[in-house]
Amino acid sequence: FVFSIAVLGIAVFSSMDAIMKVLVIEIGAYDTLLWRTLAGAILTGLIYLPRRGAWPSRATIRVHLIRGSVSAVMAVTFFWGLARVPMAQAIALTFIAPLLALFGAGFLLKEHISRRAIIASLVAFAGVGVIMLGQAASAPSPDRFRGTVAVLLSAVCYAYNIVLMRQQALVAGPQEVAFFQSVIVLAILAAGAPFMAHVPDLRHVPAIVGAAVLATVSLLLLAWAYARGEANYLAPTEYTAFIWASLWGWVVFSEKIALYTLAGAALIIAVCLIAARRRSIENVEAAF
Repeated sequence: FVFSIAVLGIAVFSSMDAIMKVLVIEIGAYDTLLWRTLAGAILTGLIYLPRRGAWPSRATIRVHLIRGSVSAVMAVTFFWGLARVPMAQAIALTFIAPLLALFGAGFLLKEHISRRAIIASLVAFAGVGVIMLGQAASAPSPDRFRGTVAVLLSAVCYAYNIVLMRQQALVAGPQEVAFFQSVIVLAILAAGAPFMAHVPDLRHVPAIVGAAVLATVSLLLLAWAYARGEANYLAPTEYTAFIWASLWGWVVFSEKIALYTLAGAALIIAVCLIAARRRSIENVEAAF
């Protein structure tokens, strides 16, 4: 069940990516993130502040600050790159993150890394390799190359973010995580507002609010899941984002899905299903 909630959180987040790509193309990466994060901070504040108990400890605030700072860099680089490469390709590039997070969880959180977890991540990463073989058939433009570099930088940040997600979920509830994530990222982005911000047209407001709602729901779902499952177990769920990226890329942006892409996606889905099934069996056996 925890695995399924994490998969749902990724699905919601990936759907938000499609809205964000439209906005980034129309109003730019900075303005899109600034106004979406402002809407998200207001929304999460309405959820968290009326019900909050004691203010978080200094140690907890420190975890919030670190993850918020990493998330700000991750978001800016990802959405800037997303506007320059197909959605499926961008998401495929980020799949180095769960693989890095797997070993980061072992190093930073002292989690046990099982042989099954390593094999699952490597097989899923092989699926990404198949996808990239297909992408290599078409020569990228300089702008697409810069977008690719930006997405890869974001993926490195996201690997650390997955580990931080587990640390944060162990010391704070989902509503607190979502609120501080939004507020800290907003504070970082707002530093450049006097020089870079533009007020969006009213026609963009529904998309901005919609993206904020989806981002908040995703944060709540993932925070709940990572409070109940180890990072090395849940990290492979990140690979399911490719399925949604392919779907929305095709529906919204008319981006074609190559046979290489489908083959890689099949590997990714298969390994995630196997990982979830084996973990369920292990839990049942542990109960007896």
